[in-house]
Amino acid sequence: MLETNHQSSQGRLYLVPTPIGNLKDLTFRALEVLQQVDLVLAEDTRTSSHLLKHYQVNKPITPYHQHNEHKVLQHLVSQLSEGKTMAMVTDAGTPGISDPAFLLVRECVKAGIAVECLPGATAFVPALVNSGIPTNRFVFEGFIPVKKGRQTLLKQLQGEERTMIFYESPMRLVKTLLDFIEYFGAERRVSVSRELTKMFEENKRGTLQEVHDYFAAKAVKGEIVIVLEGLG
Repeated sequence: MLETNHQSSQGRLYLVPTPIGNLKDLTFRALEVLQQVDLVLAEDTRTSSHLLKHYQVNKPITPYHQHNEHKVLQHLVSQLSEGKTMAMVTDAGTPGISDPAFLLVRECVKAGIAVECLPGATAFVPALVNSGIPTNRFVFEGFIPVKKGRQTLLKQLQGEERTMIFYESPMRLVKTLLDFIEYFGAERRVSVSRELTKMFEENKRGTLQEVHDYFAAKAVKGEIVIVLEGLG
């Protein structure tokens, strides 16, 4: 049975990490939860359906993403209150890390509904650990603003002594590295991880100038994690 701590007539929300690239990275426990819940909430039902089909999980799946979460929030909370169990998954990684989940978790906590987050894949941890940049203290910034607030944030981070972690899209990587050179200096150490856990995984390490020049000279594809050295 899913519920291990105590029996209850109330439902439970499970936050289920999914592989960031390699489908073999789904945990046994995550698979068990997906097989037993009443409903799977998915950021993109097409992406998640592929994963469920791969593992022969035949469960109802419904969209839950940043464009509809406010509309469906109370309905989902009501269903959970009535005893349904749900698994929240995103396209890749752990729900709530630069992905939808926060609003639903907050409302469940307010309503006294049990929320359980399974351990599992998230992109920034392997990127940080293999970067060669200090891992004892770090700050996760996620996706930095594209326009409004971008310069303000970068100015605030200029004095940051902890290692900084960012997510970025391939189309904006070179521009972001150029901005980092302007605000942090060309000699600041950085590691850029691309396509983690996939066949063409790449981890490029060096100074900001070196890594910028490398990616500026090639077509960039895949999910990107930037790990930037803090102020020494």
